[in-house]
Amino acid sequence: MPPMTPMTPMTPMTPMTPMTPSSIRRPARNLLFAALLGAANVAMAVLAPGTPDAALVAAAASPMRQAADVARDPVRHPVEELTFFGLAPAQTVVELWPGGGYWTDILGPYLAAHGHLYAALPPASDKGESPSVTKWRARFTVQPERYGTIMPTTLGTGQFEIAPAGSADLVVTFRNLHNWMDGGYAAEALAACFKALKPGGILGIEEHRGRNDRPQDPKAKDGYVRQDYTVALAKQAGFVLVASSEMLANPRDTKDWVDGVWTLPPTLSQGEKDRDTYLAVGEADNFLLKFRKPRR
Repeated sequence: MPPMTPMTPMTPMTPMTPMTPSSIRRPARNLLFAALLGAANVAMAVLAPGTPDAALVAAAASPMRQAADVARDPVRHPVEELTFFGLAPAQTVVELWPGGGYWTDILGPYLAAHGHLYAALPPASDKGESPSVTKWRARFTVQPERYGTIMPTTLGTGQFEIAPAGSADLVVTFRNLHNWMDGGYAAEALAACFKALKPGGILGIEEHRGRNDRPQDPKAKDGYVRQDYTVALAKQAGFVLVASSEMLANPRDTKDWVDGVWTLPPTLSQGEKDRDTYLAVGEADNFLLKFRKPRR
């Protein structure tokens, strides 16, 4: 597959100038400014696609985010990635397998006022719900004043109703496709995305990029997935490729690690053994793909 052209850096947004008529008392003026800013943010998503929304920048910069998540922002580029996928404040969004909540902590506050957020969680096993899902629920479903009302659904073997059919503007998944391949239901998961999206809706995929000089393991046991393989899976589900981005590319990742992608940060599965070497490599080489559900 030919190399992708890197994204052109986005021009920073010019801040709005607040209204300051002398006849308006300060509390009322602040409320008016907040209302105008909220309306402007909705408009900007329509008028200036590709330009970071001030409200999204603010959500990512919130002092309430966990320090460990903020520390990963320089390599994860959350504002740029969500802008690339076309996130807007009035959308209905589905986040698949949110894990520890890195993205939920940004999406929830951003969508709380005008949008809707579904979170498709892994199903419980015979032993019950996984600790990570329990922890996610405890953190994100009891703070509606910050995150809005997040609607949990389920994505896993035999459970693919991630949102009402034709309801979503955007479905996003971050480094999960290899898990669904390992579980044997990647095709069903992508079909669920297609079903949940409105015509014209967007599917955004972030995944660890596998080597093109090796055949794709259908189980993706090392956590890496070839980019062309991912495109083929999405097309089989009915999607059309719209764009790709190299903002998460890492040429230092040779993809031949002893424990696959989990050898590298943030997992660092080898503990202290060769830790400095793996830290120097950094997080894996990742691709971003943006697909659209055809309007007809």
